[in-house]
Amino acid sequence: MSLTNKQKQFLKSKAHPLKPVVLLGANGLTEGVIAEIEQALNDHELIKIKVPEEERELRQQIMATIVAETKAEQVQVIGKTQIIYRPADEPAIRLPKA
Repeated sequence: MSLTNKQKQFLKSKAHPLKPVVLLGANGLTEGVIAEIEQALNDHELIKIKVPEEERELRQQIMATIVAETKAEQVQVIGKTQIIYRPADEPAIRLPKA
C-alpha cells in the first residue's frame, strides 16, 4: 500500500493532536518495542513514535526498521517523532480517494 500526497496530508492533520504512544528507551528497538508498536497500530491505526536517538543516521535506520517490521506506511517524520499508519482489518479512519 502506498499513500498519495492527499492521503498523507489527511493523515498528518489527523495525527497533529496525538501524543507519542511509544517511546524508545535506552535499550533501543527491541522485540518488545516492536510488539508494543504492533499493538498500538492494531488499536489506533495512526500513531506517533518518539525515537530519542541523537545520531541522525541511526535514528533514520531505526525508523526504517519500524516501518519494515510493522508493514506500516510512514506518514511523516518531524525531528525525533515518526508518524506511521497501518489500516486495521476494519478501518476506523477513512482515507480520501487517491
